[in-house]
Amino acid sequence: MTTMTAAVPGTDGRGALTVADGAVERIAARAITELDGVGGSASRVLGIAVGGEDLDQGAKVSAHVTGSTATLDVRLSVKYPLSVRGTTESAREHLIRRVGELSGLAITRVDITVTALHSTETETRRVR
Repeated sequence: MTTMTAAVPGTDGRGALTVADGAVERIAARAITELDGVGGSASRVLGIAVGGEDLDQGAKVSAHVTGSTATLDVRLSVKYPLSVRGTTESAREHLIRRVGELSGLAITRVDITVTALHSTETETRRVR
C-alpha cells in the first residue's frame, strides 16, 4: 500500500496538488456502486423527484474539498428488507476508506439521505 504525503507549497520548489470537487464526486459515486443493496436516487427539481428511484442508477453525490480534506453529501436508495441503519453505516465506512484511498484526501464527514426503499419482489397486479 502506498501513502501520499503532501508537501507544503513553496518549501521544496514544487507546487501543490489540488483535487476538484467534481473529481471527488465521481470517485464517490463510483465507490458506492461497489456495495450490494444500494441504488440511485431520482433527480430533483425544486425538491420534487423527477423520474423514479432505481437500484440500477448511480447515487447522487456532492462533495466539498477544502485543502486536504473533503466532505460528502450522498442521496441513495436501499434495497428492502436490508437494514437502513446498517446499510448506511457500511456505505459511510466504505466511502471514507475508498474515496480516501483513491483521492488522497481525508474524508471528514459523509451525510447520507435515503430517498427510497426498493422491494426485492416486483409487485404483480391481477385483474379479476
